[in-house]
Amino acid sequence: MAKVIITEELQNRLENFLRANPSAELITTYLTFIEMKFHIQPVVCPKEKMIYQDADDAVHLLEKEDKIWREAEVKIGFSNLNVNEQTKKIYICPFTGKVFADNTHPNPQDAIYDWVSKCPENTERVGGLRVKRFFTSDDPEIIKSYASKVKYKEPIVKKAFSSVFSGKLFGSKEAVIRDFKDNYLHSISLSEVQNQNKFHIEGKFLDFIQKQLDEDKIGAFIEALADIDIFKAFVIHWLE
Repeated sequence: MAKVIITEELQNRLENFLRANPSAELITTYLTFIEMKFHIQPVVCPKEKMIYQDADDAVHLLEKEDKIWREAEVKIGFSNLNVNEQTKKIYICPFTGKVFADNTHPNPQDAIYDWVSKCPENTERVGGLRVKRFFTSDDPEIIKSYASKVKYKEPIVKKAFSSVFSGKLFGSKEAVIRDFKDNYLHSISLSEVQNQNKFHIEGKFLDFIQKQLDEDKIGAFIEALADIDIFKAFVIHWLE
């Protein structure tokens, strides 16, 4: 049985955990130790019904499946003078570049619906009716490009990035990823990962957890704690 080394820093963090959670069970404490030791920060993505080892891992895996962002093209310059420095959100017609802003139109969402349903350049049809497809964005970079004081004779095409999760437009992939991390991932402890049954655990992360939940490794953890005075009472309680 390999000996478990518990550094002074880990001892202090474990002690703080057990003082805050004096009735914590052995497995909960052990998984908390593993989380601390390997610097694991699990996150759950409810829309994917998946738990990942950390946010960067979630981004890496979902990017490979094209599930975070997609490249998009938007038109700019069609009557864009109603977008200004006070604008926080815009609604964009993908066919003409027509834009409605939250601070210059009383009902911008109703207005964009009405616009795309009648837009002469909207050639997309479902059941013979024009598709009411439009973009939204609250990304300052995108809004700034529409707030240009220059009014073009013809709309210009700008490359943008569309969030798969929200459908919003962003000026860069990095902005989409920040939005994804901030709004579509939620932190979860390793012990909560072990106890939940609503979500799937990402494959490599599941393998890691299963390898750590080895009886010999847990036994070595108990032996290591038993040699430290501040943890002896907890060890006795668990063994009883």
